[in-house]
Amino acid sequence: MNTPSSHTAPALQGKTAIVTGSTQGLGADIVRVLASQGANVVILGRNTANGNALVAEIHATGAAGALYCETDIQQDDQIDACIAATLERFGRLDILVNNACSYDDNGVDSSREQWHRTLGVNLVSAAIFAQKALAHMEGGAVIVNMGSTGGKFGAAGRALYPASKAAMLQFTKNLAVSVAPRGIRVLAVSPAWTWSPSVEQLSHGSRRDADQVGAQFHPLGRVGDGKEIGNVVAFAASEAASWMTGVDIPVDGGFSVLGPDQGISPRVWFQRALDK
Repeated sequence: MNTPSSHTAPALQGKTAIVTGSTQGLGADIVRVLASQGANVVILGRNTANGNALVAEIHATGAAGALYCETDIQQDDQIDACIAATLERFGRLDILVNNACSYDDNGVDSSREQWHRTLGVNLVSAAIFAQKALAHMEGGAVIVNMGSTGGKFGAAGRALYPASKAAMLQFTKNLAVSVAPRGIRVLAVSPAWTWSPSVEQLSHGSRRDADQVGAQFHPLGRVGDGKEIGNVVAFAASEAASWMTGVDIPVDGGFSVLGPDQGISPRVWFQRALDK
């Protein structure tokens, strides 16, 4: 009888992945997971110290190769230079994760400049990076666009970030259909609240407080971890997801299954209101 080998190769062994916006937070966690699955990783961002430190961390594990590219993704020539450096170092490009994101958002009071800047980072630069990466991708390659629950629901006081993420989900569908004949897949992964620099700042560095607040909106009772998001990105990029394209994978602790009543029955809401 055949039994699975304990020495099965990692799911992404020999692949090369570029992850934008990956010198910190969620992007860095995604890099760590992809590298743990055997992928060579290219770290993009503008924090050189963090980028080089993450390269050293990946190399120390011995799981995969790593390269840092200081890149402003709103500059086409810098995208070209990063892709060229990737090909020179690793000889191939199999996975692109469009993770870079701007959170600048004053809602309806946002300026034209803020709109252009946020959409430029969150949507347009992702589309241009995909366009340029596709010129070097072959069948079996995968593009993963990071969506968000923010792109699916209304939120007072916000406009730019949700609009950009909603557009990213639509772009994923269109791109998936366009490149499917080449055997290239495109997926979106949409987290809800995740322990990251932004949530850390809001909670004043307290994970306990973040989980306590997040428990009101996530049936699993806490905010997510970057590694949990990274695990799903790695799955999406692997052969295990070879029959999936053009869809969004929610990784949100149940956030998206709740309605405005937060999953609480009318009886409880009335009891709370009348007991005040």
